[in-house]
Amino acid sequence: MTEGDTSSPEPRWGVGDALAAFLVGMVLSAFLGQVAGAMVGYRGRPGEAVPVAVTVASLVGLWTGLAGGALYASRARGSGSLVRDFGVRVAGWGDALGGVVAGLGSQYLLVPLLYLPFEQGNPGLRHRLEQPAKQDIGSVHGPAIIVLLVFLAIGAPIVEELFFRGLLQRSLQRRLGPVAAIAGSSVIFGLAHFEALQLPALIAFGVVLGVLAHRTSRLGPGMFAHAAFNAVTVLTLTLRH
Repeated sequence: MTEGDTSSPEPRWGVGDALAAFLVGMVLSAFLGQVAGAMVGYRGRPGEAVPVAVTVASLVGLWTGLAGGALYASRARGSGSLVRDFGVRVAGWGDALGGVVAGLGSQYLLVPLLYLPFEQGNPGLRHRLEQPAKQDIGSVHGPAIIVLLVFLAIGAPIVEELFFRGLLQRSLQRRLGPVAAIAGSSVIFGLAHFEALQLPALIAFGVVLGVLAHRTSRLGPGMFAHAAFNAVTVLTLTLRH
């Protein structure tokens, strides 16, 4: 920097930090999920409902890697501020309202339209699309519903937006530009859920979240969109059953 230049130095975090955080998160998720499963007698048989304890333990492991990686990247290789490095900020009620509209629009318009051409001749398609979520959510009752709402509709939007649209997308953008960054982070976001049939919907929703993050330069709108999208899934499946 020249004398009198107060601009922030170029961050040193990048795609390698995102990859390391993701790998750590996946290993911890698998390990803690196995431990929790052994404690509650869950063996993962086909069609067997996933206990809430296993879902929560797996998420805690995953989030430890994702959020921990973003925190490390910011403090050790960036400015030390999640706001400055990754845009972790909510700019008033506009972010909340716009995000909720985007999330509900994705859930009720984007995803159904995406699969509409394939529903003819595939009467069981909607059931198959819901099956993975039903395994995690469909058998949950009582206070466990609140636990899932907290984790899936509050925790997941915060951590996943910090990682996928914060650390990962911004790292890709510095190398490849905004269009490739949004596309790349959306594909990785979809693949990270390990659900083949739901992959197109997850990628499409990832694009919505990526555009929100890029257009606003902050994660607030995407966090609210993600929260609304996940909350609809949890409430719809639990109330239906």
